[in-house]
Amino acid sequence: MEKIIIVGGGVNGLCAAYYLQKRNNFDITVIDRGDISDNCSFGNMGFLSPSHFVPLASPGVISEGLKYMLSSTSPFYIKPRLNLLFLQWALKFYQNSNQKTVEKNAPHLSELLNLSRRLMNEIRDDIGDVFDMEEIGCMMMCHSQKAFEDELKVADSAKKLKLAVEIFNREELQKKEPNVELDIYGAVLFKDDAHIHPGKFMLAMKNYLEQNGVRFQLNTNVSGFTKNHKKISEVVTDKGTFDADEIILSGGTWLSELAKKAGVTLLIEGGKGYSYTYNHVEKNIRYPAILVDGRCAVTPWEKTLRIGGTMEFSGNNNKVLTKRMEGIYNSVKRFYPGLKIDFPPKDKIWTGLRPVSPDGLPYIGKAGNFENLLISGGNAMLGISEGAAAGQIISDLVEKRSTPIDISAFKVERFN
Repeated sequence: MEKIIIVGGGVNGLCAAYYLQKRNNFDITVIDRGDISDNCSFGNMGFLSPSHFVPLASPGVISEGLKYMLSSTSPFYIKPRLNLLFLQWALKFYQNSNQKTVEKNAPHLSELLNLSRRLMNEIRDDIGDVFDMEEIGCMMMCHSQKAFEDELKVADSAKKLKLAVEIFNREELQKKEPNVELDIYGAVLFKDDAHIHPGKFMLAMKNYLEQNGVRFQLNTNVSGFTKNHKKISEVVTDKGTFDADEIILSGGTWLSELAKKAGVTLLIEGGKGYSYTYNHVEKNIRYPAILVDGRCAVTPWEKTLRIGGTMEFSGNNNKVLTKRMEGIYNSVKRFYPGLKIDFPPKDKIWTGLRPVSPDGLPYIGKAGNFENLLISGGNAMLGISEGAAAGQIISDLVEKRSTPIDISAFKVERFN
């Protein structure tokens, strides 16, 4: 039986383990530096978003970042620093933030998102409806007329990709959200989107995998790899050495550091996001939403509400800047003045680091000159949206089968 080591217990790692264990011919171990509950897959907004087919690296994002640079409550921030890999990443990000690159990459991203969306329904049917999945779409809420007009252009592009959309004015929106007073000009509902509770999903996947023979080696740091010609034979950790026939690196923001230990250069920067979860909202919103010109998001699960957002590039740290959450909270209150929520206590604010590649596309595929090293990561804000598809693709590559979609755009060493 082939031994497979998956380094990284985020959504990509668990989904890869899920599809590989289906084959019943692999001995699978997932190694994670934490306990699974402390990664970005756990505390995000839980969106499954075929509608997010425009990569993060897109026209206007750089000028927007410069505009917000001096604002402590801004939703987008890049902290300048003298670090070679960061400077290389920043240059490539700048070079990819143009319309031509977006037009080239968007169809590939759309295919990946749609595949993952379909697969998530299959996973739910397989492991059980235990992670609060709702298929009611996602609202793109616009406070201003200009934001609404811009979002209508995105809706037109979505229709060309065969996504279903519905448009609402202020009065129609208020009828959709009868429990909370709104202050919103208009919205576009992307009807193919869905949302889940990501924490419940991660725990459900871990429990399912353990019940089906997958081992978890948690709170374990990888220090290196034993290389044998064109293969890696062992994963070396602070808790011992693990033999491997196939190795999958899916370490989220730490993926660049892991890959470097194997001699592979990956450009990834951590984009910090913030969120807070209210557990007893008596009059809650009905629809998950992106607040377009508020630059944040809201996700409801019955009487639970999560607010979150920001993209802060300030290095790999979990430092909480309360002003960032202040910006999120103020935007939510501006869009939903009738929502009865207080400002979060600082010690309860969640932060997570999203792994962002220079073009906003993930890395999926073989790495370096090794025959048995695969990488899956760099999903930016779309880890939950892309995880199932990435997991199936990795499983196909391990078994040397054809993949369900063209993955050439996600080539691991495309920036080398």
